[in-house]
Amino acid sequence: MKGLKNLLIYVKKISKICAGLLIIVPCSAFAVSNPFAPPSGKTLLFVGQDRDTVANYVQATGNNIPGGAMFYSSVARIEGLLEPSDAGSAPMDGEALLKSYPNSVIQLGLYMVDESKDTLAGTYDANLKILAQWIKKANRPVYLRIGYEFDNPDNHYDPQEYKQAFRYIVDFLRKEKVENAAYVWHSQCWGEKASQQWMDWYPGDGYVDWFASSLFSMPSGAWISLDFIKLAREHHKPFMIAESAPWGLYSVRAKMDWYKHIFQFIKDQKVDAFCYINSNWDATPMWKGLHIGDSRVEVNADVKDLWLNEINTGNYIKASPDLFRLLGWTKSKK
Repeated sequence: MKGLKNLLIYVKKISKICAGLLIIVPCSAFAVSNPFAPPSGKTLLFVGQDRDTVANYVQATGNNIPGGAMFYSSVARIEGLLEPSDAGSAPMDGEALLKSYPNSVIQLGLYMVDESKDTLAGTYDANLKILAQWIKKANRPVYLRIGYEFDNPDNHYDPQEYKQAFRYIVDFLRKEKVENAAYVWHSQCWGEKASQQWMDWYPGDGYVDWFASSLFSMPSGAWISLDFIKLAREHHKPFMIAESAPWGLYSVRAKMDWYKHIFQFIKDQKVDAFCYINSNWDATPMWKGLHIGDSRVEVNADVKDLWLNEINTGNYIKASPDLFRLLGWTKSKK
């Protein structure tokens, strides 16, 4: 009740200001959730993209627990939330991540390909209720990438349906009183014409808390992301590299160059969150034969040293008892 009272006071103050300036403010503007952005000049470090990968990374890097752990689920099945699930990529196990890393946040990719219409029809409302309950129970910031890589041609999202489905999910979770979710709008940022149609998929400032891009190709892929970062800044949103790894690189030299490029990019562009996929892609059934490579930092001493020297500079935010407070979330008592 105290939070509601404070909100009403805030709305009244804003209304008076807007009235005085003869500005009409959309109702959705008052529904914006907390983006849980890190302090200026800091980058929140995530590692993923599954239970075992994160565990192996933590052990191999000397108990360097990242600020956030990544995993995936889908609106149609909500797999990996309440019990482990492995579709050939690795075990998705949200419960294990919550238990193993009590001082880390969560980044969750919510798959929605071919499910926009059914989402809007209410077909998956029961699943969304489970998702809402899981996020609330997590009792920490959860960064939800709804329909990630919306502009990837392989995902063939209809822009209008995508926007409506994104809003539907956000509205549903808000009605379920989910207060610890930040909603991430994630572009693939690939291809020569990527920047021409981004806003066709944009759900709106009242629904999007973060802009995000994939960044696998360095330095060429960074040029496209620069335009997307500019767009994020214009909308006053924090920016996240939501998926990243040195794809297709097998030599140590090539990998070292990739890390140097992306670390410099993060520094130059003041990237707010960096999500790294520390996986042996070629050994995973889903990705085997695609020649993506092995992006585990621990498999080579030089790469590992480069990685640890960078993430231990103090610029990257890792797990700590003060992390949630630092991001603007007060953990509730259970």
